[in-house]
Amino acid sequence: MTSPAGRKDELAASLAEVRERIARACAAAGRPAEEVTLVAVTKTYPASDVVLLTGLGVTDIGENRDQEAAPKAAAARAEGATPRWHFIGQLQRNKVKSVIEYADVVESVDSERLVTALDRALGERPAPLEVLVQVSIDGDASRGGAAGDDIWRISDAVAAAPSLRLGGVMAVAPLDWDPDRAFEELAAITGRLVTHHPDATTVSAGMSGDLEAAIRHGATHVRIGTSLLGMRNPLR
Repeated sequence: MTSPAGRKDELAASLAEVRERIARACAAAGRPAEEVTLVAVTKTYPASDVVLLTGLGVTDIGENRDQEAAPKAAAARAEGATPRWHFIGQLQRNKVKSVIEYADVVESVDSERLVTALDRALGERPAPLEVLVQVSIDGDASRGGAAGDDIWRISDAVAAAPSLRLGGVMAVAPLDWDPDRAFEELAAITGRLVTHHPDATTVSAGMSGDLEAAIRHGATHVRIGTSLLGMRNPLR
């Protein structure tokens, strides 16, 4: 078993490599590296890794399963780690009340019913919850995400909800698509979105294998797991 000090060294080395990749991709795209936020995806990894990553300067953490994320966020908070938590997995309406207890951003909103559930659950919360509309680039609803006119209906619903703030969009490149083609499609959708909602400029796109293509096409957030934390154990 790796010691805490050894794990910190591992994470520091991986973090430096990921940040260098981001910097190189931004330079190639003619963008400042500061335009891109790293979201460390810590699913299947312990709260101790969240604590170490925040100590290394990581500000944003992503999780995709509430049953894992809720206790992990609480454990990290008990150790003094208070990153900005992103919920990035498919969200069932019966999990909404739990997720809003720790999430600062919900990136996976893909239906008007989910918009309504989030808005009602938040009630009179003073600060609105940031929401990204998950876009299905290839239109395959089985993997989650909105397509076609649903994107605009959901975006308008988020913008009209008193307890929510429309941040922008999130997407995953389909496995059988060239990443450049996928993220070019997403950039076109983003361009249309900001003509109607000028503040919805967040583009969460790109993971360990395709962050360069995502940055080339305007990603403002990249969600990195394997390249940062290592190969995951299979979920049970």
